[in-house]
Amino acid sequence: MSTVDRLSVLKTYKLFVGGKFPRSESGRVYEVTDAKGAWLANAPLSSRKDARDAVVAARKAFGPWSGATAYNRGQILYRVAEMLEGRREQFAAEVAAADGVSAKKAAARVDAAIDRWVWYAGWSDK
Repeated sequence: MSTVDRLSVLKTYKLFVGGKFPRSESGRVYEVTDAKGAWLANAPLSSRKDARDAVVAARKAFGPWSGATAYNRGQILYRVAEMLEGRREQFAAEVAAADGVSAKKAAARVDAAIDRWVWYAGWSDK
């Protein structure tokens, strides 16, 4: 069985606004590179209109979010922590590549982020 060179699939991220993933209004992107300058992904270059759309969506979501019970808000925040924890190794590897830090330091940064989500989830009903 011979090895075949594969084409790498280039990742181009989109915005996340109002529960959807629209492209930026300008359609422009910028390259995200690791600490050594190697390409990692394309990120959207947002415009003022994109920022306004995000603010409008956030204001629209404020009513339902603030109307939810403190317990429910805490559960949502805790669920984010659970999802991060489930992909901990992936995020640690990506942080290590992007920031050029050791695997141990990258894992510590990811763990700190997860711990913060848990901390805020715990305080939501206090």
